[in-house]
Amino acid sequence: MDTKILLENGTNELEVLEFKLDGNAYGINVAKIKEIITYQPVTPVPNAHPSIEGIFMPRDTMITAIDLKNCLQRGNATPGGLFIITSFNKLDIAFHVDSVIGIHRVSWRDIIKPGATVSTTEEGVSTGIIKFEDRLIIILDFEKIVADINPETGLKTTEIEELGERERNDIPILIAEDSPLLNKLIVDSLHKAGYANLIHTENGQQAYDVIEECKKEGTLKEHVQCVITDIEMPIMDGHRLTKLIKSDEETKDIPVVIFSSLVNEEMKRKGAALGANAQLSKPEIGNLVRTVDKLVLNLK
Repeated sequence: MDTKILLENGTNELEVLEFKLDGNAYGINVAKIKEIITYQPVTPVPNAHPSIEGIFMPRDTMITAIDLKNCLQRGNATPGGLFIITSFNKLDIAFHVDSVIGIHRVSWRDIIKPGATVSTTEEGVSTGIIKFEDRLIIILDFEKIVADINPETGLKTTEIEELGERERNDIPILIAEDSPLLNKLIVDSLHKAGYANLIHTENGQQAYDVIEECKKEGTLKEHVQCVITDIEMPIMDGHRLTKLIKSDEETKDIPVVIFSSLVNEEMKRKGAALGANAQLSKPEIGNLVRTVDKLVLNLK
């Protein structure tokens, strides 16, 4: 299946691949997918996490296979079905699914926040829900699934301690990140790095509302001198937020740092075309601080 459907930059749309698992409909952002292949036997890994089926080597590249049924507490996978091979956070991982239904183009505004419509099993690993025709498609949080299996793939906050003692400053930074956990980790890390004046929001729309309100009040410089944004967010994504900031004469000089698990060469080209000043993959929290330093403190 061709997963390389091109989207115009900054339109606030995404492509979602719908797949089936144990009779239920789930979704993944196409931007995370490298390819989809027929299931092939894997080699079990001794003493591995229960959700790791094993490893295999398509095209001489070692890939870890994840049993998605096990992750969702729906039993264990059996031979057959498909592997969705993904790439995010600088990791290539295969997720075992039963079948693939198709690709849907949707707006981030159409994605519903998880709530009573998902079971308690899926609630912790769902980033949103799409109502499509006669069914609900649950978009899974694949970053969290992987981090739960191997915490080392998450934000490495120890990198902040390695930066040493730092002076406090009041340079205002606006953060857009929909994951409550990652939002807190980013805020805590920046606080440890000396950045005390932070506004954190849950999505691009909330961040843009802050900017618009500051413009009206004439307080933009006092409240926003740098923006850090995720890409995948409900209502408004980070690419749309970047486009709005960089296409406005009043805000175009505000540095924008895209901090996302989706940052790869293709995404870097998209972000650069929109005017992003820097783009970093999410595990690189130490590099995030160094990048912000360069942009707002003019440090080398």
